[in-house]
Amino acid sequence: MTRALQLDNVHAFYGKSHVLHGVSMEVRPGEIVSLLGRNGSGRSTTVKTIMGQVDGSGSIQFGDKELLGKKAYEIAHQGIGYVPENRDIFPKLTVHQNLLLGQKSGAKQPRWGFDDMYGMFPRLKERQHTEAGVLSGGEQQMLTLCRTLMGDPDLIMIDEPTEGLAPKIVELVAEYLKELKRRGIAVLLVEQKLAIAMEISERCYVMGHGRIVFEGTPADLRGNAYIRKEWLEV
Repeated sequence: MTRALQLDNVHAFYGKSHVLHGVSMEVRPGEIVSLLGRNGSGRSTTVKTIMGQVDGSGSIQFGDKELLGKKAYEIAHQGIGYVPENRDIFPKLTVHQNLLLGQKSGAKQPRWGFDDMYGMFPRLKERQHTEAGVLSGGEQQMLTLCRTLMGDPDLIMIDEPTEGLAPKIVELVAEYLKELKRRGIAVLLVEQKLAIAMEISERCYVMGHGRIVFEGTPADLRGNAYIRKEWLEV
């Protein structure tokens, strides 16, 4: 089932602090959309609000279902996967056990299995019986991405997947994202590295101070020096 994610005038709060100010955006079925901006611009808060981890107002719809007000596990069962920035692995479990935990029970035949994961990331296959806590940062990131996929989401939100990774691993992550697109999975990518976002995205949103300040294609963004200087360059 192909479904779009639609945010309409979303506000979000941490306690009394007003963090998101009327965010409206869309991720269409099977497309990669990047959410760009400096640290503190509201990008992570946006995905956490979609995932039910931050209280919000307005409307967040996935297909014909309203997500605002639902718990994170209910949102996951709607078909949304979330890869947080902090790589939430289970350190004492093996790679294979971590992947097993990602599977959802249900009648639907999943699109992804262990062979897919080990085919995409042969390093995980080599280390499948290793405790996840002793993996390198890059290997842990691969594992987190794969564990989320084992839940067979229709849309996956990924927060800073290339943070702190070696260039070779960054290339692997980019290939992984392209493979998701090939299989018809929508991706909302929160990313600071402009190069990877521009290479793989169909559309980009730029955030500043909790608002969307730009929406367009990577080509539009390349041609807009003001937006890049004002909202992206450090």
